[in-house]
Amino acid sequence: RKYNFHIIYAHKAPPAGNLLIINKFISAYKLWDNFKNHFSKKYKYLVIKIDVLFIDILELFFAASKLTKEQKSPSLNKASGRLDILKFFFQFAWDLKILETKKYILIGKELAETGKMLGNWLKSVGKQTPPE
Repeated sequence: RKYNFHIIYAHKAPPAGNLLIINKFISAYKLWDNFKNHFSKKYKYLVIKIDVLFIDILELFFAASKLTKEQKSPSLNKASGRLDILKFFFQFAWDLKILETKKYILIGKELAETGKMLGNWLKSVGKQTPPE
């Protein structure tokens, strides 16, 4: 018997312990997951590229959440660069007219909010005082 995780957990709160940025980014991925099914097979490599970027960024966020404050910067900076690339590919898909404007705005809003959260996280890590 198969279980659909999204149906089972659709009305439950996110798991305790996930950072807000992770939950926000998962929300963005859920939007994308609904949108990508409307792309022509002609653009399957673009869909795969965007999927891979989402998973990479999510992994970097999760890894950073488990690291000490001193160790977070490299993962967060890498996530920031990948997030910029992800935004670029969404703009590219919109420019090619394979992503509707309404959907582009919705996903863009989620990614912009994620970017702000990431910027604040990077600032908090950067303000740490070096050990003496």
